[in-house]
Amino acid sequence: MERDMTQGKPFGLIAKFGIPLFLGNVFQQLYNAADSIIVSRYVGNDALAAVGSTGTIMFLIIGFAQGITTGCTVLTSQRYGAKNEKGVRRSVANAILLAIIIIALTTLVSILAMKNILILMRTPKEIFGQAYTYITIICAGLVALVFYNLFSAFLRAVGNSVIPLVALIFSSVLNVVLDLIFIKNFHMGVAGAAIATVSSQGISAILCLIYIIKNEKLLWPKKNEWFLDSNDSKLQIGVGLPMAIQFAITASGTMVMQTAINNFGVVTVSAFAAASKLHGLMSQAFPAMGQAMATYSGQNYGKGNIKHLREGVRVATIMSTVMAIVTGILAVVLVRPTMMIYFRTAKEVADAFPAAQTYIVLSALFYVPLSYIFIYRNTMQGCGYAFLPLMGGVVELVSRTVCGIISVCLHNSTLAFFCDSSAWITTGIYVLIAYNFVIKDILKKCDENQQLQVKRL
Repeated sequence: MERDMTQGKPFGLIAKFGIPLFLGNVFQQLYNAADSIIVSRYVGNDALAAVGSTGTIMFLIIGFAQGITTGCTVLTSQRYGAKNEKGVRRSVANAILLAIIIIALTTLVSILAMKNILILMRTPKEIFGQAYTYITIICAGLVALVFYNLFSAFLRAVGNSVIPLVALIFSSVLNVVLDLIFIKNFHMGVAGAAIATVSSQGISAILCLIYIIKNEKLLWPKKNEWFLDSNDSKLQIGVGLPMAIQFAITASGTMVMQTAINNFGVVTVSAFAAASKLHGLMSQAFPAMGQAMATYSGQNYGKGNIKHLREGVRVATIMSTVMAIVTGILAVVLVRPTMMIYFRTAKEVADAFPAAQTYIVLSALFYVPLSYIFIYRNTMQGCGYAFLPLMGGVVELVSRTVCGIISVCLHNSTLAFFCDSSAWITTGIYVLIAYNFVIKDILKKCDENQQLQVKRL
């Protein structure tokens, strides 16, 4: 079920590839939300705040491991575009072996450092124990989370975005069922929610692996191809490590924001936890578009079809602008209904609504630059450019940090909620400038290659 994205109209290619990614992202957000809703309903608001307060830490740890492994699949996409079948299989084997090493190291370090991280983030003492339990179990199950994303990325690299969606839908339903069993029936609290999440992702990983072995022969290495190759490792880490660092830098910025919000008490933390789930759901079109552009740009760059690449970016920019406006309006409309789902009483809803509304309105106003970040950053990464997207993460970190520090100094929760938007504005401008630089560099290299070929003739 591979898809060649180097031929045909960009709109159709991107839409057909991106829609399953979008649906998959939505289901992933829904089963993440299921954790929080069921925890809030059956354990309480403190438990909701505990789970929510660890979201940025999860983004840091999982994002780092996922960034370096998913970055490895850029090489897979490029070799697929160049019709190098042996190179595709070798890139898969190398990425899996690298992933095993990275997961082992990340799991060990994260578990050992977790208590100190929660302390540094000023996690309220009322929720500290539950937060520690939840995030430690997530870290212990990192192997399941990363391998699901890695196998899905392999499939997307060859244009198959349907099977990851099917696996994720099954996993999402299973996650909700396990949540109810572990939390409602077995009274396992936040530990049950964490176990349900890890188990669901693990099953998704297994389903994707089975499909690859049986149906995507191009993606499964032969026995003699299972070894770490220094050249492939250098190429994959060259893209993957900057992606991982970029994830870590971006996550560090969100941790600064969460730390600032933690200063305003458990009610504000729980309101933000619920509102961020709504934001996560409403903004899923953007990373889906980014994932589509990573594959699209990787294949077209690998083939040398730069005109088709640029046209795709132009089309994706128009599509994302429209989606940003529509989803921004929808997010604002859904704030109160969302609070009514997460909180049990009218008083709890009334207490949480002002903070939640402030965050969502400030976020929705700047969904357009957020959408551009995903398009241009992923396009650059798909073409093998790692440093400029990495620096975009630095811009995000600086913006969130400055805004977060000011909010704490002024004890202003509105400024704390503006941390995300400030990062999107500055980084959106940055990636647009960086993308134009990359395109000029690519065109220059193409001209030089053509001149060399003429001289050889």
